Amino acid sequence: MEQSKFDKLCELTAGDYQAFLYDCDGTLADNMAAHTESYVDAAKEHDVIFDPAIIDELAGWPIANVVEEINSRYNCSLVPAAFKARKAEIFASKYLEEIQPVEHVVAHLRANAGKKRIAVVSGGDTAAIERTLEVLGIRDLVEVLVCAGDTERGKPYPDPFLRAAELLGVAAEQCLVFEDGRPGVQAAEAAGMHWVRVDQLTFG
Repeated sequence: MEQSKFDKLCELTAGDYQAFLYDCDGTLADNMAAHTESYVDAAKEHDVIFDPAIIDELAGWPIANVVEEINSRYNCSLVPAAFKARKAEIFASKYLEEIQPVEHVVAHLRANAGKKRIAVVSGGDTAAIERTLEVLGIRDLVEVLVCAGDTERGKPYPDPFLRAAELLGVAAEQCLVFEDGRPGVQAAEAAGMHWVRVDQLTFG
């Protein structure tokens, strides 16, 4: 019988870790397509058309940094702060309340709450991540939340994961990171933490 994704994830995370640090969008929440559509819709209001693949490529980056990268690649002049606010409005009104879980990852968090220290580390805005976790029914299981703006630099820099470890009072090497994108993995590695790609069920 084929091993379930949940069982495989449990197998990958069986080491002697004290804390589990989960990304949110695309890791706990099956919402990356919705986030991509929100970016596209907000940009179209300024007659800016871009390849949506850039959003997957930069998964985990703070929104303002993604906008700066779009400006650089497409020679446009979107205002990061204003774009971020408008994208948040679109996402909240069209998608947020309908978010579905990435089942095996949410089940893993639930199974380990109370056994491991739990943090969510995201490049998203605090209000949106708070509401996402509420919709998924797991906000009360998360001890520490680190979002965009909580550290000077976001992923792929190590700062957000190191901040979460500091707030939990756990050494970096005793933290395990759960991610769905390359920037998050790069941030985990820079922080000296092991990681699991929940979309690929790989460990590093």
